[in-house]
Amino acid sequence: MLRETQVQTNNYLIKQLPGATAFVNTKFEVVHASDKWVSSFDFNPSTVYGKTLHKLFKSVNQNWQNALDDCLLGKCSEAHIERLIDKDKNERWYEWTNIPWYDDKENIIGVILSTKDVSERIQNELKLEKLEVLFKEKSEIGKIGHWEYDAEKNELLWCNITKAIHEVPMDYVPSMLNGHNFYKEGYRGETIANMVRKAVSTGQQVSGKIPLVTAKGKDIWILAAGQPIRKNGVFIGLIGTCQDITDIVKAETKTKESEELLRTVLDNLPLNVYIKDLESRKILVNRSECQYLGVKNEEELLGKSDFDLYDEKIAQISRNEDLKVLNTLVPIIGKETVNITKNGKATHFLTSKIPLKGLDGKATALVGFSLDISKLKQKEEELRDLINVTSLQNKKLINFAHIVSHNLRSHTANFSMLLDFLVNEKDEEEKYKIVNMLTDASDNLLETLDNLNEVVAINTNINLGKQPLHLNSKLEAVRQNLMAFLKNNSATIINKVPDDVYIRAIPAYLESILMNFITNAVKYKDPNRAPIITLTTKRSQGYIILSIADNGLGIDLKKYGSKLFGMYKTFHNNTDARGIGLYITNNQVEAMNGKIITNSEVGKGTTFNIYFNEKN
Repeated sequence: MLRETQVQTNNYLIKQLPGATAFVNTKFEVVHASDKWVSSFDFNPSTVYGKTLHKLFKSVNQNWQNALDDCLLGKCSEAHIERLIDKDKNERWYEWTNIPWYDDKENIIGVILSTKDVSERIQNELKLEKLEVLFKEKSEIGKIGHWEYDAEKNELLWCNITKAIHEVPMDYVPSMLNGHNFYKEGYRGETIANMVRKAVSTGQQVSGKIPLVTAKGKDIWILAAGQPIRKNGVFIGLIGTCQDITDIVKAETKTKESEELLRTVLDNLPLNVYIKDLESRKILVNRSECQYLGVKNEEELLGKSDFDLYDEKIAQISRNEDLKVLNTLVPIIGKETVNITKNGKATHFLTSKIPLKGLDGKATALVGFSLDISKLKQKEEELRDLINVTSLQNKKLINFAHIVSHNLRSHTANFSMLLDFLVNEKDEEEKYKIVNMLTDASDNLLETLDNLNEVVAINTNINLGKQPLHLNSKLEAVRQNLMAFLKNNSATIINKVPDDVYIRAIPAYLESILMNFITNAVKYKDPNRAPIITLTTKRSQGYIILSIADNGLGIDLKKYGSKLFGMYKTFHNNTDARGIGLYITNNQVEAMNGKIITNSEVGKGTTFNIYFNEKN
């Protein structure tokens, strides 16, 4: 009875053991077990006893079996790790300690099993092992070595990769002193020391690109980084990495050189070059674009759209073009455009817009080229004007030749006929009359030649220069010269020309033009009313326009408009009309790069609008 009570007591004590412990007999049947051991493996407490380890764990590998057999022989084996799958099919790891179980006579009657769940430790060890493998692979691929400095021992340790980077033997022993010897002049001593001091004082990681010369004299670049280590707040050393970035630095240098070359080319192109993002905001501009928009550097333009820089209407046209190029991927090449900046400056450009495509084939940006063709357009305009003037002059020349031919031929025929009459005439009185007619014919011929000479002088005299002339002074001088004429015809001049108006003109031509138009306004007055002449001015598109309006007879422009400024063309029955005044006046105005536009209504009057060119 005492023996049974003792067994029950022992069994009760074993059940309460804090560790996972089990007692198995020589047949490996469970005799005693702690509650911790039973619960660890999710066994049924009522059925676990008497069952063998083989049945409980489904399988017992050979190493464990050997350890159990050794224990029955009195041998204590080292603890070993076993992998088991729990009821939820999760992988679990246990550390087993096996010792012989003796009775009171020192006979081995079984094995005492002590287990410990080390799953977390094993998983961490596996993770650490994987990390070490990955770190090693990455270090070898990325040429990244590590180093460690022990401040207490003043020892510097380099891994094999760090030694390989420095091209030193694997048995090389580095130190803080000889480690500095690899750095190029200018990066030694103080620079490295500053990095170390910063790491120690701030407790933060430090890093930097450093050029060095290896033990074999090879120039390389490394990226060195260091992290201070503290123990109880006291600095005890540094750990860090050392990466060979020579290829990266060379690539960066080459890229930078290429960028500098590209930038130099862009900034010296006689083109405005820019790149816009998908929202038409500038992300790159060259020097010409900066100069055109009146800024000192590109930072003032980056991020801005056409709406920030140009007239809203022009900006919208440009945006529509951008969207078309970005959406269709079809470039615009050599299109003539006009840009108007916020300050009203207009510039003609020959513009190209090309989409920049990404790997997916979609547009990621837009590159634009604009060639300023304003001077070319101006030359084209000047050439067009020259062609027009040449064409007009050619027509005038043909007309002039026709007039000269016709008039001189008429005078010649008249002379010939009168001379023939004179030769054949016997009557002295008739001869006298014929001589008088010859005298009149000679005077008419001289007048015709004077008129033709004046026209030739106007169209060929290139030495006369235009001057800024005070218009009211010239008008007053003409009025004074015509005072008697105006008074005799009860004519009134209403001058509405501001006193600050100056006209660029040839002085003699301006007086002739004013004299001709004012006298014509009086000559062709309406017989039923006194002549009134009104003078006004205005500016328009580079011209000062002098308007001379009268209330005279008026001209039927539908009938005579194309002949208005023709030579010897008259439109009224005035006996003193010669048809030469308007022709000469028109030639004078055109010789000064101006023009005359006429408005007239029969019975109401005529307005001559004389355009004086302010520029040339």
